[in-house]
Amino acid sequence: MPAPSTPGLIARAAGAVHTRVFSLPPARTAYTITRGLRVPARDGADLVTDHYEPRAGARGTVLIRSPYGRGLPVSLLHGRMLAARGFHVLVQSVRGTGGSSGVLQPMTQEAGDGQDTVAWLREQPWFDGRLATLGGSYLGWSQWSLLRDPPPELKAAVVVVGPHDMARAMYGTGAFALADFLGWSATVLAQSDGGLRLALASGRRARKATHETPLGAATETALDGAAPWFAGWLSHADPADSFWNAYDASESLTKVEAPVLLVGGWHDVFLDQTLEQYRALSTRDVEVALTIGPWKHLDTLAAAARVIDRETLAWLEQHLDGGPARPRPVRVHVTGAGEWRTLPSWPPATTDRVLHPRADGRLGDTADVEGASTGFRYDPADPTPAVGGRHMSAGAGARDNRALEARRDVLTFTSEPLGSALEVIGAPRVELALENDNPHADVFVRLCDVDPRGRSRNVTEVFRRLDPGRAGAVSLELGACAHRFAAGHRLRLQVSGGAHPRYARNPGTGEPIATATAFTATRYTVHCARSTLTVPIA
Repeated sequence: MPAPSTPGLIARAAGAVHTRVFSLPPARTAYTITRGLRVPARDGADLVTDHYEPRAGARGTVLIRSPYGRGLPVSLLHGRMLAARGFHVLVQSVRGTGGSSGVLQPMTQEAGDGQDTVAWLREQPWFDGRLATLGGSYLGWSQWSLLRDPPPELKAAVVVVGPHDMARAMYGTGAFALADFLGWSATVLAQSDGGLRLALASGRRARKATHETPLGAATETALDGAAPWFAGWLSHADPADSFWNAYDASESLTKVEAPVLLVGGWHDVFLDQTLEQYRALSTRDVEVALTIGPWKHLDTLAAAARVIDRETLAWLEQHLDGGPARPRPVRVHVTGAGEWRTLPSWPPATTDRVLHPRADGRLGDTADVEGASTGFRYDPADPTPAVGGRHMSAGAGARDNRALEARRDVLTFTSEPLGSALEVIGAPRVELALENDNPHADVFVRLCDVDPRGRSRNVTEVFRRLDPGRAGAVSLELGACAHRFAAGHRLRLQVSGGAHPRYARNPGTGEPIATATAFTATRYTVHCARSTLTVPIA
């Protein structure tokens, strides 16, 4: 059994700075850290775990399961911070990472290993029967996996940008989320070998591979053949395939009864799933709270930590130790206004405003004349690039779209400058009377905020692989947002045929993306008189 240690001077100083900068309540107790505990899984694997133990006034146990190691930032932001405020904290490296034995099988291993960890926890003399789970992204997925069969000891959960359906995260649009999950695989492999230089080199190889053909062979080379799971993801393009059963923890939304705090970001790749989690739990009258900030996925590691740490601590104190209740369940940041709003539920009541794209590039309150149309040609050999948006990779978030909009394969429709501010709260909808001369085609639609200097910054968007048998209009719901278009700004609707390499480009031939080497271009025509943009107005 490893021996416990006390934090050194540097660790104590870091904790004090963390408390002051993040405006946290003061520490309640000293604590010790026992590193390298080995928690047995049912098949004999050992899951390496660090235990942060308060010396006095224990208030329950918080379980964090991660593939990203047990050091910074989780050791400071969660382990040390919560232990100093009276919580036992277990930070565990999932199977095949951070010294834990066994072979990493991403996503599919977490349900069983999580249950085995809780079974071990029940045998510990310091465990008092009060359990909470915590973590973001993959750490959120590991929570939903455990909650397929919720432990009776569970008193609360805090899920930050965490999906419950990985099949939908990868293929929910009909196209593979290439950059995100190739980049994630490269990062996990590089991390297991250690070294920043190796991680950067691995990322460069992965990005280069997204532009090569055939994609399957290129990505296998970029990953040095060390990520067998990625080939499986690439070759199973139907999320209804039984291959994906182990990647879907949706049943957890029908089973969990413990209070759940959900944290998302307006530019997070998993925002739609976070909102679905909120709807599912609130419909069942499970106590659920929702915080959505102006964040990208990676912001939750640092930029958003000040908000997340305070709300996490308050949620755990409320549900494990009888602390004060959260004032209102929903808290959202309104982008463009730079202010937070508290709400009784999501979405709030709104009224619809319908805008019409016109063939001359305007976006207005009246429809174009019947027969008016405009179009563009998409060539997968020169795919329309992804700029900003809702994804995990570097460069996500609101970005200036002017260079993208100058391309010939991108249509834009722009309103007149607003006479007064307009707040769009909820999910905008688009009806596109769209024709394409190739049945194998995609469409990407984005709503942007154009300021008086002409900078066009993305607010929300949607991508869809079109049904080859589709005829007539395509109905698209853009991702939810809360954004103020200031007076003098303009709304811009953007339409294109791809966003590469965020989504794997459609070769236009009907061939599987893993093996395709040939490309066929597609001509799109938008019939403006029968197309609309509907925005929900606060």
